[in-house]
Amino acid sequence: MRAASSVPEGAAPDLLPLFVWLSPAYPVGAFAYSHGLEWAVEALEVRDLASLTGWVDDLLRHGGPFADAVLLAHAFRAVEARDEPRLVDVLELAAAFAPSRERQMETLNQGDAFIAATKTAWPAPIFERLSQIWEGRVAYPVAVGMTAAAHGLPLEATLGAFLNAVAANLISAAVRLVPLGQTDGNRALAAATMTVREVAPLALEMPLERIGGAALRSDIASMRHETQYTRLFRS
Repeated sequence: MRAASSVPEGAAPDLLPLFVWLSPAYPVGAFAYSHGLEWAVEALEVRDLASLTGWVDDLLRHGGPFADAVLLAHAFRAVEARDEPRLVDVLELAAAFAPSRERQMETLNQGDAFIAATKTAWPAPIFERLSQIWEGRVAYPVAVGMTAAAHGLPLEATLGAFLNAVAANLISAAVRLVPLGQTDGNRALAAATMTVREVAPLALEMPLERIGGAALRSDIASMRHETQYTRLFRS
């Protein structure tokens, strides 16, 4: 289930694949989704730097991004341990663990796109096994966790990079929607990076049985977005 690593034993891990996979240019369509943020802007719940920073901080600590980080960690460990039944449990939970239709579409569409792009350019045995052990779709954080483990990347760095990419995508959406200037966007990114440093170790240790969330306004926003009159984003 794991690809051969070209990093010599004892050497620092090559993190360049993470920069590629989690880049805005990687073809998963992340730019098309706002995770309900578009409705929050419409409702004036996010309207400036302070409200955006608070919204993203809450998501990273208590919302979908934190739950995604937990799912990523468990998918990573399942692939690393060659524990296929455990991986199927994570795949099943991740596909169902969305509070709205649009949030499920967001994670499954990006996950499918990530797998399609990665198995061609970054092949690994897990992609061949996946079709034999799982008939459903793959949620985005699980796809990233599986791939990182298969290529021998460190879990801690993968978690941090994933959460940072999620925050950056949200802030990029807010810069366009509020709108905010690039300076305030950079300030929000700096604040989010500090939060990522705090929450990534918590996601690393969270048992799968305790996964949950309390960012209720974000969940409601994703539901309200489904019927929002004018929309730039798909979620």
